[in-house]
Amino acid sequence: MKPQDCVKNYTSDRRMYANFVARNIKKICKEIGPRPSGTEKELAAQEYMKAELETSCDEVSIEPFSVHPSAFMGWVQVCVICGVISSALLFLTHFFPAFAKPFLIAATVLMVIGLFSVITEFLFYKETLDPFFPKKTSHNVIAVRKASGETKRRIIFSGHADSAPEWRFTYWGGPKLVVPAIGGGLLGFVLTVVFSVIALVFEFQGKFEGNKVIWILSIISICFVPLFLFCLLFYNPKRYVDGANDNLTGCLCSMAVPRFMQDNDIRFENTEVMVVCTGSEESGLRGAKAFVKAHKAEFDKEEGVETIFFGLDTVRDYDFMAVYNKDMTGTVRNDAEVSNLIREGGKLAGLDLPYRTVTLGSSDAAAITKGGMKGACFAAMDPAPARYYHTRLDTADNLDLKTIEAGVDLVLQTAFLYDEKGLDV
Repeated sequence: MKPQDCVKNYTSDRRMYANFVARNIKKICKEIGPRPSGTEKELAAQEYMKAELETSCDEVSIEPFSVHPSAFMGWVQVCVICGVISSALLFLTHFFPAFAKPFLIAATVLMVIGLFSVITEFLFYKETLDPFFPKKTSHNVIAVRKASGETKRRIIFSGHADSAPEWRFTYWGGPKLVVPAIGGGLLGFVLTVVFSVIALVFEFQGKFEGNKVIWILSIISICFVPLFLFCLLFYNPKRYVDGANDNLTGCLCSMAVPRFMQDNDIRFENTEVMVVCTGSEESGLRGAKAFVKAHKAEFDKEEGVETIFFGLDTVRDYDFMAVYNKDMTGTVRNDAEVSNLIREGGKLAGLDLPYRTVTLGSSDAAAITKGGMKGACFAAMDPAPARYYHTRLDTADNLDLKTIEAGVDLVLQTAFLYDEKGLDV
């Protein structure tokens, strides 16, 4: 059975649920506004979602978890501070040769600290810097629409409710500024690491003093200092965006599934439908991590109940719709069967969805996958990145109903396809 088999005019209904998505996003943006991780605003939006989900689901709850919201982006400040001090120390060794060894050891240690923070926090989304930042409480909304008979499978639709601090570079210049600024900063950082190690090796070999090669390398390194300092302006912790597209679209498209089922008196016989509106995705996927940690063992105990996760993140740019089967800067491979299921659901919706990789950053699906559950991500956003991405332009006035309607169709087709065939599609 397909969703169009359940209603007389599915095309008209599909558009109605796209309007349901847009209408609720506009209300959240107007009445609640930006939703930083671990704040009352984030919780207020989730309570709003809970109230809506209670009209279509059998069980709805809000689960708290601890989060250190500022820690995830803290690697920016750590890297800048370490880069500036290390470049200065490398440069100063030529004027104070008696202090060359301690200066170079300190420079190398600082660069290792900075490199460790960016690799663990940004590349692998570990909680490395959490102990150094204030702790708050964030939440996940979890809704369940039960099967009418024995539950044999479960599909979880999910988006994140929080919004991001504004990325100044994206707002000021889009990808033309973001890519060279961040790319140049990371290049300078890596070069300073290499130069510091080379200089330290030369110092231990007694070949440092008067070495023209090291002098040239130190000049190159010090030239990156203005760029390092400029990178401190990368994001604005005092200004959070509305996040209408990223990612209220993901939450509301997910919520449209049980809404459609309730309105049309549909209940799958053997498939349980869940909606999870996570918190603190913008703080390092902390909500998805908390969810999989809290529920994986519970799901594993249910013998014969297959559970999959369908994450949605930014349903805005029609021409960039894709299934992200590789995630977390390409270091995580999302589940192949779930990725294929979403693609097949796309075909039923008239969409030819390519596979893509999250080349810089991550989605909640990666946290689910790393946590040991089957999951994949769908997104419709220009990965350049789009000019509205993490900026004040991501407002309810910037929604795209055509893309939202396609997203609603996709989640409905996928839900019905999974109920009928499971992952054997």
